[in-house]
Amino acid sequence: MNNVNLEKIKEFVQAVEKDPTQAKKHKVVTGSWVFEEGKPQFTATLEYQNGRVSLNCEMPPFAGGWGTSPDPIQYCLYGLAACFAVTFAATASSEGIQLKKLEVTAENWIDLRKQIGLSKDPIIERIKLTVRAEGASREVLERLLKISEERCPGVECVTRSIPFEAVLG
Repeated sequence: MNNVNLEKIKEFVQAVEKDPTQAKKHKVVTGSWVFEEGKPQFTATLEYQNGRVSLNCEMPPFAGGWGTSPDPIQYCLYGLAACFAVTFAATASSEGIQLKKLEVTAENWIDLRKQIGLSKDPIIERIKLTVRAEGASREVLERLLKISEERCPGVECVTRSIPFEAVLG
């Protein structure tokens, strides 16, 4: 339902009920800086169960990029929007709700003065997700929105203070 493999979700829930450690996952992405001028500045290959995909990014041209790839914040917004959509669709499917439309727009407002050393003000001023969904009443969709907001790992990444560590390897 909704292009969600409900059987796999059920199997995962059952496995976690039996052994809560099954819910613990570790994700890793390693990328490299590209030193050749005019090329995307950073590249990484993301591996997943059935394959891999290479992604490139760079600073926007006003900040020293070449305009050949998305910038890192676009990928962050993509990840947030995708994570929220996945959470929303999985929640709806688990409740037997057949969606007819699901579109998520992620936006943020940025003040880059801190990044260039001209301010101590926060860089990210705010983030907004706009969800357009069809397939249930407004009341049901609003309930799914609230549940998704509470359960989405991407939302947690941008709203909760998470221990952070940067080390030289």
